[in-house]
This record gives sequence, structure tokens and C-alpha cells, in this order.
Amino acid sequence: VQLQASGGGLVQAGGSLRLSCAASGRTFSSYSMGWFRQAPGKEREFVAATSWSGGSSYYADSVKGRFTISRDNAKNTVYLQMNSLKPEDTAVYYCAARGGPGRLSTVVGVDYWGQGTEVTVSS
Repeated sequence: VQLQASGGGLVQAGGSLRLSCAASGRTFSSYSMGWFRQAPGKEREFVAATSWSGGSSYYADSVKGRFTISRDNAKNTVYLQMNSLKPEDTAVYYCAARGGPGRLSTVVGVDYWGQGTEVTVSS
């Protein structure tokens, strides 16, 4: 699986962005998909993930209620809608895929990474 993330940019605090991650391969619908982020000088951290069907989604506490993850298996694409952005959301955001059972919620559980897309939130 190859993952291509896009949609990052510069936005003011309180604004919104939507990230997209397009996946190649015929088995996209069998993967759990998620987003992680890495701020300068910090470790990569979990943001959100969704099950292979999109029926289950889960979020880091820091983004719960502000971010929404969704997927369109017909388009091999997963999205991250980010609302009410805060300066502390500034990071490089990475798309991720996991092919096995269990939640996609840790860096070690990721099977495939996309390249990052940078999000900068100004105060």
C-alpha cells in the first residue's frame, strides 16, 4: 500500500483544514486507516483512526470533538476534517495504515506510512 497525503497548509487559530490521504492498491478496504502527527522536537503521536469499514473511529483526547476522520473505500481515500484548530495542532501530519487486527493507535502498530503534510496554525 502506498499512501499520499495532502491538504496541509497555514491557517489561523479557530480555522479549519481537511487532510486527504489517497491509497494505492486493491486491498485498501481491508486496512484500518489513521492519522498521526509530529510537532518539532516531539515524538510522533496518534491523532485519529478508523476501522476498515469506517464503522468505528477513535481519537486522541486532544482532538476529540474538533477532528473527524472518515473514509471512502470506493475512492481509496481517508480524510481528516480539522475544525477549531489551535496553535498546538501545528505539526506534520502522517497518514498510516494497519493491515492486522486491533486498533491503529500506536506508531509500532503501523504497517505503512505516507509522506507528511505540514499543518501550521497561527495564533
